[in-house]
Amino acid sequence: MLTARTRDCVGPTVRLQSGMTSQASWFPPAAGCFIFCSVLVLKWRLAPLFSPGCPLLPVRLDSLMSACTGATGDMVLDAAGSNGPFQPLALVHFRDVPPAEQEKLFIQKLRQCCVLFDFVSDPLSDLKWKEVKRAALSEMVEFITHNRNVVTEPIYPEVVHMFAVNIFRTLPPSSNPTGAEFDPEEDEPTLEAAWPHIQLVYEFFLRFLESPDFQPNVAKKYIDQKFVMQLLDLFDSEDPRERDFLKTTLHRIYGKFLGLRAYIRKQINHIFYRFIYETEHHNGIAELLEILGSIINGFALPLKEEHKIFLLKVLLPLHKVKSLSVYHPQLAYCVVQFLEKDSTLTEPTVMALLKYWPKTHSPKEVMFLNELEEILDVIEPSEFVKVMEPLFRQLAKCVSSPHFQVAERALYYWNNEYIMSLISDNAAKILPIMFPSLYRNSKTHWNKTIHGLIYNALKLFMEMNQKLFDDCTQQFRAEKSKYVPSHLQHTRKPAAVC
Repeated sequence: MLTARTRDCVGPTVRLQSGMTSQASWFPPAAGCFIFCSVLVLKWRLAPLFSPGCPLLPVRLDSLMSACTGATGDMVLDAAGSNGPFQPLALVHFRDVPPAEQEKLFIQKLRQCCVLFDFVSDPLSDLKWKEVKRAALSEMVEFITHNRNVVTEPIYPEVVHMFAVNIFRTLPPSSNPTGAEFDPEEDEPTLEAAWPHIQLVYEFFLRFLESPDFQPNVAKKYIDQKFVMQLLDLFDSEDPRERDFLKTTLHRIYGKFLGLRAYIRKQINHIFYRFIYETEHHNGIAELLEILGSIINGFALPLKEEHKIFLLKVLLPLHKVKSLSVYHPQLAYCVVQFLEKDSTLTEPTVMALLKYWPKTHSPKEVMFLNELEEILDVIEPSEFVKVMEPLFRQLAKCVSSPHFQVAERALYYWNNEYIMSLISDNAAKILPIMFPSLYRNSKTHWNKTIHGLIYNALKLFMEMNQKLFDDCTQQFRAEKSKYVPSHLQHTRKPAAVC
């Protein structure tokens, strides 16, 4: 069955390149196109009359396709199988043509790879022609990697167009639930069926961008804002392999096209805003944050106001989304990068974390504690003083958590030498906040590991300032003696052992 599909793409017209044949000289380009269209109509009308094995029609159509080098129209023709008319014949190898002919052959192979195949409804169809395309893509990857002066100006639109035809597409509906029902750690992603071809297209395009011959000033006519927007749309793909290639591709584009940098950051902002305040579901947040980590690392000092706003209004609110676990390592890295660039951002950052601190989700609490320790590792002593009281009030709650992993993670702070130096310098403020939780849970917590960690923390406090420790002990006992009787009277139950 003859099939043809159209697709909006970036670049020049897509033409099926099935190889040069001797019959191509039978028709001039204009006449060839006219006859080609006429034969398509006849084939459709008279399809029942043609034998599938008829050799004449396929040969003539292949010749016409080769002759129609001046055809216009944004059309991609599917190969129709071994008996159909559209067969992407294997072209000669680059090593088999003289250097002067390699550019022409390169363009022919790029156009040949614009043919799309069905990997979904009938994966076993057109296996021969799928292999022809795979081999052509693989050969072009090797050719552009190991040869110089092959990325000439006529190649740019052809490469971008071939990439667009194969990669830019509407993603299928998510096979996983969205919203509160979505579990990123349990729901299996749907993998891209056409990956054998798509992977090679990504690899080829990356080699193209990384080529020593690549000239951004030439490529910017084809790699523009529309191209970037279509690339960003694909980050919602469920296939982690594709998102990994997208991450590398976008990062290369960001590095080479200075004029697109602000636009890329703006569009990523929009994706994050929609994720935080509307959908709470997007498959590519971790990859986008990984790109941003590299971008933030390269920010010049002093930081621009727009970058500070990005931290406070976009990155920090990402902590309140339910699926935080999917992208938290990348998010924490971005936050720490900002604080290393500008220490004055520490106070609003820590206060935002305390504001978004999870109330009932213990694994998420552990993530917050991990990130907070990373922040404390780079905090300036002058900034620590501003946040230590609310910070250690939260840590006191964590130490008292019945979930032993939360309590354990909080108590590990006392194994961090830099944090202990900060605590030691401010023990007069911190010990009165922490002492009640430490002392009480040293006797009442159900987990023996927590008992050992608490004893270690109390011992360190005692060594820091024995007098202060004794004062806190006396104050705690005095408060306990006033509290226990009223508690017994109110509840008429035995008091917990303290």
